[in-house]
Amino acid sequence: MKIQIRGLHTTLTPAFEAYVEKRLSTLSKFVKDDVLCEVELAKTTEHHRQGDIFKAEATIDVEKDQVYAVSEKPDLYQAVDELRDELERILSSRKEKKITLFRRGSQKIKDMLKGIQPIESFKKWRG
Repeated sequence: MKIQIRGLHTTLTPAFEAYVEKRLSTLSKFVKDDVLCEVELAKTTEHHRQGDIFKAEATIDVEKDQVYAVSEKPDLYQAVDELRDELERILSSRKEKKITLFRRGSQKIKDMLKGIQPIESFKKWRG
């Protein structure tokens, strides 16, 4: 998974970029290697009365679909951790849905094949 990090209204140190890559690279087990993950980190203070609030949001393009998650916390590290947890929850539920749909389809095909008579019965019928 390729991770692209942008910072708005805040400076990103190489150590923090490494932290973000380390945390989000664990999501690669849910997606293919060539998938792009765009992460935007920002400091927002306009609609809050006290202190700085950090916002972390990510967009992952997965197989003709997009996965989007956002997190706002008073600490940037907490925001990234919560963002990772949310993305993991979304991606794992997508994977489980895909497996469930495959199993349901396989069961339908199996049920349809049960209704077809075996070849031996056709040989007896022909005589």
